[in-house]
Amino acid sequence: MSLQLQQVTAQDPAPDAAPAAEAAAAPRAGRLRALDGLRLVAALMVCFYHYAGRGGDAWKAWGQTPALVFPELSKVAVYGPLGVQIFFVISGFVICMSGWGRTLKGFAVSRATRLYPAYWAAVLLVTAVFALPGVVWKTVSPSDLLTNMTMLQMPVGADRVLGVCWTLWAELRFYLLFALAVVWPGATRRRVLAFCGLWTIGAVLADASGEAFLKTVLMPEYAPFFIGGIGIYLVYRFGNDPLSWGVVAVGWLFGQHYAVKGLIPNAHAAHVFQHRSESVIILIVTLGFAAVAAVTLLPRVASVDWRWLTTAGILTYPFYLVHEHLGWVVIFQLHQRLHMPSYAVLPLTGASMLVLAWLLHRFVERPLAPRLKRFLTMVPKAPVR
Repeated sequence: MSLQLQQVTAQDPAPDAAPAAEAAAAPRAGRLRALDGLRLVAALMVCFYHYAGRGGDAWKAWGQTPALVFPELSKVAVYGPLGVQIFFVISGFVICMSGWGRTLKGFAVSRATRLYPAYWAAVLLVTAVFALPGVVWKTVSPSDLLTNMTMLQMPVGADRVLGVCWTLWAELRFYLLFALAVVWPGATRRRVLAFCGLWTIGAVLADASGEAFLKTVLMPEYAPFFIGGIGIYLVYRFGNDPLSWGVVAVGWLFGQHYAVKGLIPNAHAAHVFQHRSESVIILIVTLGFAAVAAVTLLPRVASVDWRWLTTAGILTYPFYLVHEHLGWVVIFQLHQRLHMPSYAVLPLTGASMLVLAWLLHRFVERPLAPRLKRFLTMVPKAPVR
């Protein structure tokens, strides 16, 4: 998710401003609380899928396939993975907003202090819980655990502690591309439009080439969602114009293609994958793009000032990190050990993960993030001669 959380405000966040004149176009003021709420909705979609819409470890948690545990709900839950694509659209919007006017160092520090504290805590917590007696899930090796602390376990081939970390790997690649192409030289409308255009072309060519390295760097299956979110931010910052909306439209057109391709491996063999409909996938992707546009561009929605939405946004990232594996542990204990009914276990598990997310925010993110920021921004002392 993105699944990351940052202050969703319309203010340019840093005093170390880029020099370009186009960067001076003033964004609207105020916090986008509705975008905070949409972030949690996307996380709950993914959670719903992990608990009620997939096999594997969810089967182990319930003792049978969720399709039998939730005969009707599972038909809806199988579309939950599309919450990730909505996360990526949100991330494109927010990273463009938060990176505008920052130096490269400021951007890197903001990302590190936002992502790592809760992530480190989640990795250690899941590993510790999996090591408890009676827990049927296994821990990774000590070496792989240490590698997981870098958040780069996937490219180096280490076993993952958190199943959801594949989305963080996608986010990190997006940050790197955006930082090098936009933040480093300084964000302007023209430069951001060029970045979106070149990334779209590069992603399409990378997919056509079949070259693994190019596909890893340019992420053709995820790029359209990040790019679409960036396009929405350009409309938010500079107003309606055909080029910005064109970026959004191209992101949506390619995004629905890759969503269908990813969730229905062969769209022409629908009888093999009857649990998902191509039309429903396209609809949900469309609604995701429309929702991000609505909560940022429609004045009545963007100006919503319900403070609990900010709390929802704060909980999203730690909730996303811990809900999958620890949720399965809770389901196993409540359903198979205590024999609680499945329709009570499902909401109780989700609620318990939200409580855990609040604890991680209160006792890990709030105290550790400022300390990490001070450490990363320390100025080295001049050597004594």
